[in-house]
Amino acid sequence: MVSQLLVGGVIHSASNPFATAMLVVDGQVAWIGDDAGASIYRADARDVVDLRGALVTPAFVDAHVHATATGLLLTGLDLTGCASLAEMLDRLGRHGDEEGILIGHGWDETHWPEGRAPTTDDIDAVVGERSVYLSRIDVHSAVVSSALRRQHDDLVTLPGFDPVGPLAAAAHHRVRESALGSLTLAQRARAQRATLERASSLGIASVHEMAGPTISSEADLVELLALGRESSMPEVVGYWGELDGHERAASLGARGAAGDLFVDGSLGSHTACLRQAYADDPSIGRAYLDVEEVRRHVIQATRYGLQAGFHVIGDGGHDIILKGFVSAADELGAELVARSRHRLEHVEMPDASQIDAMASLGIVASVQPAFDAAWGGEAGMYAARLGIDRACALNPYAAMAAAGVTLAIGSDAPVTPLDPWGSVRAAAFHRTPAHRISVRAAFAAHTRGGRRAAGDEGREPGVLEVGTPATYAVWQPVDLVVQAPDRRIAAWSTDPRSGTPGLPDLSPGTDVPACWRTVRAGTVIFDAGALG
Repeated sequence: MVSQLLVGGVIHSASNPFATAMLVVDGQVAWIGDDAGASIYRADARDVVDLRGALVTPAFVDAHVHATATGLLLTGLDLTGCASLAEMLDRLGRHGDEEGILIGHGWDETHWPEGRAPTTDDIDAVVGERSVYLSRIDVHSAVVSSALRRQHDDLVTLPGFDPVGPLAAAAHHRVRESALGSLTLAQRARAQRATLERASSLGIASVHEMAGPTISSEADLVELLALGRESSMPEVVGYWGELDGHERAASLGARGAAGDLFVDGSLGSHTACLRQAYADDPSIGRAYLDVEEVRRHVIQATRYGLQAGFHVIGDGGHDIILKGFVSAADELGAELVARSRHRLEHVEMPDASQIDAMASLGIVASVQPAFDAAWGGEAGMYAARLGIDRACALNPYAAMAAAGVTLAIGSDAPVTPLDPWGSVRAAAFHRTPAHRISVRAAFAAHTRGGRRAAGDEGREPGVLEVGTPATYAVWQPVDLVVQAPDRRIAAWSTDPRSGTPGLPDLSPGTDVPACWRTVRAGTVIFDAGALG
């Protein structure tokens, strides 16, 4: 029996909101209480940890990541934050001495002074005959070099082709698959490990990998799942987003035929499927699946006992999704569909009736609040693409939570960075006040919500209670509060009679706490050295 006793801190537990100590035995929480009560366990504990006033919470779950792509950004060409096309090309030029294909990510032309996206001619002028793939911030389009274009003779025939500009839709999928497929085993392994190590340093002990045939590869998912089985790494829950790919998903060890199975694209690339045209473009985007395909996929997944799931952003995409789900429920029964806990990724433009349908069908909303922080507001990309009125309707977290839809928060890294406290803040201080949820609710969505989204309630409930896995994060000491969505600190938050566990003050402009240690089922996977 291996036991560890934590004392002298603040344990975030609903069953004992004033706890200061916790006993871990063989990777499970065995007791939670105060320091006085902990005295009876000191003699037998193999290790006694003085928390020095630190906060101990359930570890975060990032419910939507792309690990290899994120790792390539961490270890390679990072184009996020470029203020102009000139700055982007300068960064590209400074990576010109590397061998093999050059993969970069993160450019966003929305506010560039040049007023346009990069072109193949721009890239060629810097890299010459080298193969280069540079994805836009949303990963739904990319600018590539002529050398990479020439590897695909049929590119001109595919939807989304542009002779010099960024490629989108099927044309983009073709070159992305080729670019990622050219990575060596060592490059993939280095990128994946970098992502999981960064996650653990931020208090994340589980990530949901959104794999698929056009966004990664079978080998990529298998290798990542194996890495996630190492006790020193965060857990990896894998999804395989392929239409009718249920047998393949099961054979790969995926939790579902779900994730980034694209019903549509993104707002930034004008490929999200809309009911009405974009404000800055005459198109309504793209639909990659129809109602019958959604229906068939949901029915097959339900019968296989797997989760189904789809990437959906535009309101036209939501129409397709919900009609398909309702049709599947008509055949199978709503109760059976709801028990399967199917999931949707992003869920940015649902209307009230669609939110009610999601709740009745048990559909999980895997959401990314950092999208609103990055692109929301009257001057943001959403407003440019949709106009202010439609933009202000995006990401209605409060309405979804009120309807009973399970929310699971993720980053969609590398689209937005791994940043769990930042995501909690973005949900609690949404740019549209009516869509805000409390810090407590957002925190729950980023911990327990991720466990529920993966169907893990019995095994990994995402809370600190006796009998649950000791999967937790230790944070530097900070003042704890109970925070409402409108920035108010509840007057009763420090009243012992409230029995409400506190969390850090996440008001805009405040610093988030630093992670001192991350533990997965009793095993330390990150340690900053602050606890000795």
